[in-house]
Amino acid sequence: MPFRYFVKQLLLPPGLLMLLLLLGWWLRRSRPRLASACFALGLGGFWLMSLPVVVEWSADLLEREPPLAREEWSTLGQRADAIVVLGSGREHGDVAWGADQPTGIGLERQRYAARLAKASGLPVLASGGLHYGIPPTEAQMMAESLRDDFGVTVRWQEGKSRTTWENAQFTAQLLLPQGVKRVVIVTHAAHMPRAVWSFRKAGFDVVAAPMGFLGGDNARPLGGWLPESKSIWQSGQLMNEAVGQVGYSLFYR
Repeated sequence: MPFRYFVKQLLLPPGLLMLLLLLGWWLRRSRPRLASACFALGLGGFWLMSLPVVVEWSADLLEREPPLAREEWSTLGQRADAIVVLGSGREHGDVAWGADQPTGIGLERQRYAARLAKASGLPVLASGGLHYGIPPTEAQMMAESLRDDFGVTVRWQEGKSRTTWENAQFTAQLLLPQGVKRVVIVTHAAHMPRAVWSFRKAGFDVVAAPMGFLGGDNARPLGGWLPESKSIWQSGQLMNEAVGQVGYSLFYR
């Protein structure tokens, strides 16, 4: 597995919080005050990540692209030449299917892309490479799912990318020589600013079509101040996106 996978898992929550708890346990006798601080940071971090209201606040900071109005769907053909739906990994080893499948996040993106494609008549490109070197590509899995589950035929498959930056660069290699420069990008709302930035850097005119918004009213009892296990996962996704946006602005100028 790539080195960046281990770095990401250890330096971002919840991995970082687990390391703090382990460090606190290790230092509990030799450095009790430092150990207490590590325990407080680790447990406090887990508590904050478990709160739906924290997910809501975090998403509000990251989700900067507005959603498309429903009446805009049918007119996308006047503003773009293709729809690009970005991959999000895979679910491995589900014996019910007998093969790897797109993630739940990926299916949400595919569903929205399928609706936009049917409303606008625009062709679709699926973008996503091998997941840790294991075939098939994410693009192939998405193409098969879009065809079988949503009745949409994918015209292009970009199956080499591993990151959002590479999504944009390899998509440019496929589409720009064919004169396709205006694209609708489909991905989750928190991920959209980084995707739009990457595709514009690659030479595209971009129409953002974000979905999967987590900001706004969380609709939970007590305003979302009770912990939920799902919020830990969502907080981790948002933290990953925040770090990604900072990293891209530093390394891909």
